[in-house]
Amino acid sequence: MNNHTQDPNVGPPISGNPTGWRQDRGVSNGWEHGTLRRAVIHGVRLYNSGAFHESHDCFESEWYNYGSGTTESAFAHGMVQVAAGAYKHFDFENDDGMRSLFETSLQYLNGVPNDYYGVDVLGVRTTLTNALNDPTVLDGWQIVLDGKRPEARQEDYEHAESLE
Repeated sequence: MNNHTQDPNVGPPISGNPTGWRQDRGVSNGWEHGTLRRAVIHGVRLYNSGAFHESHDCFESEWYNYGSGTTESAFAHGMVQVAAGAYKHFDFENDDGMRSLFETSLQYLNGVPNDYYGVDVLGVRTTLTNALNDPTVLDGWQIVLDGKRPEARQEDYEHAESLE
């Protein structure tokens, strides 16, 4: 655990026992990297509300906390690519750009545990793979976090704005 990635204000998962969390770990309420969990919460909610640029920013700011070759870095970088690909698809109708970003994301997310920091990574990988052939699978798709599909709150937008 790195001191600079601790965040005592991040709560435990709503349900389950995702990789990255242990009930007996006191710092950051059981999260190995509380700041990564915070980025996940804000980033997923923003993605699910169609705020892809803001979601991208949440994951990107956290990605820089980890060295190359770590699971944390691969996960955060992969999620940056997910948000960027959705941004290309929905905001620019650029499915070639989306495919390129999703292919890169799949490379980063390969080997990341299926339930990482509460994100259904298996579901993300499955949707990205399907979207390569049929981008319409993204219509209405939301990322699952702790078994739910949470949407953005004002605090999520404020967090993303604070990163600029």
